[in-house]
Amino acid sequence: MPCYLCGARPSDPAGGGEPWKRGVRRERQVLICPDCLVSRDWKADLDRCGCCRSTFLISRLGEIECHGCGEVRPQAVSAVEPPRVDAALTNEVEQALSRVLSGLAGPRVRR
Repeated sequence: MPCYLCGARPSDPAGGGEPWKRGVRRERQVLICPDCLVSRDWKADLDRCGCCRSTFLISRLGEIECHGCGEVRPQAVSAVEPPRVDAALTNEVEQALSRVLSGLAGPRVRR
């Protein structure tokens, strides 16, 4: 899942790297990269808890949970926007699947 602000994709750095933040925006789980955490007002766009106003929310399996006060509420299905299609990622996955699947087929032995 890319950073919802700049589109950067997380990598798997050797030394652990800088942490990404999770949040909920328009009822969907989003990630914020370390660069955007420093350079932007990222909390302004995130959903807030109805009880404590915290932005420390987690979206999972049709519900939103606040890690600030523990409130759990159902996810508003009508507010969920469809995920963005990342054409580059789609192409990369298609190529990887093609390589793997063509390797599985291998030469056929006729009898």
